[in-house]
Amino acid sequence: MEFYGEAPAFDLTYSDVFLVPSRSRVSSRLDVSLAPGDGTGAHLPIVSANMNSVTGPRLAATLARRGGLGVLPQDMPLQRLDAAIRWVKDRPVAFDIPVELPAEATVADALSLLPALPGHGIVLTGADGSYIACLPATELEQADPADLLGELAHRSLPSIDAEDVSDARVAFDLLVAADLEFAPVLQHGRLVGTISRTSALRSTLYTPSVDASGRLLVAAAIGINGDVAAKAKALAAAGVDTLVLDTAHGHQAGMMRALSIVKGLGLGIPLVAGNVVTAAGVTDLVAAGADIIKVGVGPGAMCTTRMMTAVGRPQFSAVLETAEAASDLGAHVWADGGVRYPRDVALALAAGAASVMVGSWFAGTIEAPGTLNADASGRLYKESWGMASTKAVQERFGRLDPYELARKTLFAEGISSSKIYLDPSRPSLEDLLDMITSGVRSSFTYAGAASLAEFRERALVGLQSASGYDEGKALPVSW
Repeated sequence: MEFYGEAPAFDLTYSDVFLVPSRSRVSSRLDVSLAPGDGTGAHLPIVSANMNSVTGPRLAATLARRGGLGVLPQDMPLQRLDAAIRWVKDRPVAFDIPVELPAEATVADALSLLPALPGHGIVLTGADGSYIACLPATELEQADPADLLGELAHRSLPSIDAEDVSDARVAFDLLVAADLEFAPVLQHGRLVGTISRTSALRSTLYTPSVDASGRLLVAAAIGINGDVAAKAKALAAAGVDTLVLDTAHGHQAGMMRALSIVKGLGLGIPLVAGNVVTAAGVTDLVAAGADIIKVGVGPGAMCTTRMMTAVGRPQFSAVLETAEAASDLGAHVWADGGVRYPRDVALALAAGAASVMVGSWFAGTIEAPGTLNADASGRLYKESWGMASTKAVQERFGRLDPYELARKTLFAEGISSSKIYLDPSRPSLEDLLDMITSGVRSSFTYAGAASLAEFRERALVGLQSASGYDEGKALPVSW
């Protein structure tokens, strides 16, 4: 990356900079490879944040199916985290993950999981997991919330036989021939997944992130306190593919001690550590055993660290400095936080990040943890909260006695509850991935780069004023 003009003497956010177009021989954005090459095996430079309101098993599995990597949060009890990893590993790669409910569930139960949108559906299953029926999500819109789903089973969609689906293009053609937008997929009468025309099309464009056995990749986080060796070994035994050692202030002795312990276990999986914002932090964590450094203090939408403590650093400059230091040491960085638009993802990659962690942006999706709620106007949202907030602290230390929990909670900081609205035109994680990757691929073509390595080398970055940033935004109404 080069600056278009003189390099600034002050730190920069993503909003302070822009990409300058260069002469290009890349004719199509589909000719671009976004593979991060950081040793994780991912095919997209998109990682979901290890936040309770962002990454659950469903989001992690969906993201891996499209080439990214989901990081399960460390606040889960170890048994639940073990189960979540194994659940992701057992999900289908060729087909979508069905939203399953018993026939005794109500329409209201279904609408708490899935909006009444075309191209989606609810699968009804018995107590033994047997397939009963599949309802198109659009049927839920006019039904009474108290109606039992089983009473609507006569409207069940036809199924597709998994043995007839040799590849994604065949699946698309089968749906078109049957005049279906969405269908369950059965194999010998057993449910193996669902599929829609859009998801079949996506499967021709995205490469799933899978391990050597063809199972979906999944990462998980642990803290730096307690028996980190036991936790790390347990998650490795469950099948985790990347392990993240995470704490708000990563450049500390406790992190380096925990890293050294886990590195000494010889688990054979990439180790991620953070968060830091300086080259010195990168140097120390790599020396302690980290393969990837998580970069960012304070840029996240749910984070109040900078306003509470004055600690942090503008994210573009933090990534730029740490990525250079990591490259010199044969390591990589993940840019964690501060992305609101696809442009920000592109700028983080231009600055040298191997991947970009996304938090609140993904919290308002169908696949994110939690239930769908509606505000007074009927707009759908999910709740999100910061990982240092009172809500997060109570979840993390809920098993302590009341006195110790009160001590932990007294100095909590961050946002405990925020409404993250679903975008009606992009309600799912996959919709957002389409938008993000489309924008980033175009960024590569403007720079004349066909790979992430070429993009880092060729990207020209200029400085802009606040009005220059505003000029680039589309107007919501006619002038």
